Amino acid sequence: MKKEEIVMLCTTDLGGQTRGKGFPASDLADRLKKGIGWTPTNSMITAHGPIAPSPWGPFGDLVLIPDPDTRVRIDFGPDAAAEHFVMGDILHLDGTPWPVCPRGFLKRVLAAIEERHGLKVKAAFEHEFVYEAVEEKPNASYALDSFRRQGAFAERYLGALKEAGLVLDTFMPEYGPKQYEVTVGPAVGVAAADQAVAVREIARAVAHDLGSRVSFTPILRPDAVGNGVHVHFSLMDATTGAPVNHDPSHADGMSARAGSFVAGMLACLPAVTAVTAAASISYMRLTPNRWSAAYNNLGYRDREAGVRICPVFQTVDITKQFHFEFRAADAAASPYLVLGAMLAAGLHGLDSGLPIPSVCEGAPQNLSPERLRELDIVRLPQSLGEALDLFEADTVLAESFGAELKKAYLAHKRFEAEMMGQLSVEEQCARYAAAY
Repeated sequence: MKKEEIVMLCTTDLGGQTRGKGFPASDLADRLKKGIGWTPTNSMITAHGPIAPSPWGPFGDLVLIPDPDTRVRIDFGPDAAAEHFVMGDILHLDGTPWPVCPRGFLKRVLAAIEERHGLKVKAAFEHEFVYEAVEEKPNASYALDSFRRQGAFAERYLGALKEAGLVLDTFMPEYGPKQYEVTVGPAVGVAAADQAVAVREIARAVAHDLGSRVSFTPILRPDAVGNGVHVHFSLMDATTGAPVNHDPSHADGMSARAGSFVAGMLACLPAVTAVTAAASISYMRLTPNRWSAAYNNLGYRDREAGVRICPVFQTVDITKQFHFEFRAADAAASPYLVLGAMLAAGLHGLDSGLPIPSVCEGAPQNLSPERLRELDIVRLPQSLGEALDLFEADTVLAESFGAELKKAYLAHKRFEAEMMGQLSVEEQCARYAAAY
């Protein structure tokens, strides 16, 4: 029997799940033009299955239009199905953008940054995940033995990433149980989030082909180290492509424009965590002394800062290296929503001409309340419900998100928070490990 290869046309939804519809690969050229039908209420399917209360109910029709630049095809050999998918934008039937589409939201924010300030954004997502085929052992952090015990996974995974056109950077055993980290090279604009989807889905595909699975859950269990998504980012001149982040005359090396951008990000961070740390269990990870963000502080080479100034090699041109890292995110969130929310906050800083923020010296939890007020540093929300309250009350980011996306996201996540609130923390961890 001759097989018919299937292509999945996908979106990454409000719950950070990659969903879509399949069609025969022989129809790809035609589908690139006309797309495939989609339903508004699909966006309200939670990561755990039940559908959140939908403002659309059974009504409405949309179209998912593929972006050919996002196409991924990995050949697993004659005895396995190819991993073949392409990301798309959700549009109205008349071709106008649907405001609840996460990828469309990111595109809107990127366009505003370029139109208002002549800037583009370069970014790269750094992912941590659990590979279930590995036996958990003590003292396995960064160990050669931990790398050895994952067997063929890393070689096949990096080979698949390369086949998908991503620039390989690093792969390593991390600190947590069965935990590994992968990084790829940066990309400009929406392509950075497209790459983040590919990194996650290719990991899942390779693990599946090996008879196991990976999980990008924010935290495997309450006593474990969490799986973060750290987003490295920098600004560049939209016309010349030159980086605009570094100013050697500033004490911390920040340019005025980059400083305003980061200041906006810090000011909005408490509300933004509702979007970037999108699971009920995300807030077990966002606590002091867990090498994760717990405050909206700017750090210099500080891996517990909300945003940090990344290290540079003094032997290489600093201007080209100088960049920042957003650390209050995880893979329970759509990468399009993570990057879009971050950048919407940065856009606020640029629009308002906010001053360059001060670097927080030391751990915020060790500073006096007076010093925290001087630095405009506050504790990040300690639950998804608290974060959603801040996001709902926020008016600064309202224009960037738009009323329809914000309303749908709040309904989706409040339903999820209520559902998870009925479970123990151990049960919640198990649910998210299965979902992500």
